[in-house]
Order: sequence, then structure tokens, then C-alpha cells
Amino acid sequence: TIVPMADFSVDSVVNYNAMRAMSTALPNLQQLSINWGLGSPGSGHKYSDGEDPDEEVARYHANETSHDINLVSNFRKLRCLKIHNAPLNGRYPVLFGFPLLRELTIYRADYLKFDLG
Repeated sequence: TIVPMADFSVDSVVNYNAMRAMSTALPNLQQLSINWGLGSPGSGHKYSDGEDPDEEVARYHANETSHDINLVSNFRKLRCLKIHNAPLNGRYPVLFGFPLLRELTIYRADYLKFDLG
């Protein structure tokens, strides 16, 4: 079943948990936004550090509850991925492995690293 284009925004722990459930129940989701809310200051939450994270940032957020961003890879039909001010630190190859991806928007992901080689 192909899920119609509708923007699902992961901007809170509640929505993260919904995304976790959807990653198996609705793996054909086509549009996803990963936003600020989950890791907003004082929330006590973050996404797991990626490969080669900024060590200072990792130490600062070490005591926060980590959430697995890699489950995004279950959405194999993803066509649109938006990352807006998301608390990402390091490289996340999983965010760039969607064969049907047509639109990628990244805004203010200060510690997201890219491997263009």
C-alpha cells in the first residue's frame, strides 16, 4: 500500500514514537519531516550520535535520552525528506539511501556532517 503524500512531522517524543510504529505498519510513507521539537533545549532528548560526531556537542548532550534516527531507513518509498533544525550530530548515511527520494531539504542542521566522497 502506497501512503498518499502527507507530511508527517517528527517534532516531539510522541511523534517519534508514532514514527517508530509507522516504520513497520506504514513502511511506504512518502514524506517525512524531522524537526527541532524532539531535541529542543531542556527537553532531555536527542537523536543518537552519528558517525564521527562533534565530541564537544556529544559530551554536552551525553545525559539526554537518545532516540534511534536509523529507523527512518524503513521508509523505502520516501520521496521527500525535510530536516529542519534537528538535533543531529555526525554523519548519518541512512538519511541518504532512499532510491525514490526527489526532494531533500536541510535547514539549520549545525552538526550534521556530509560525506560527499
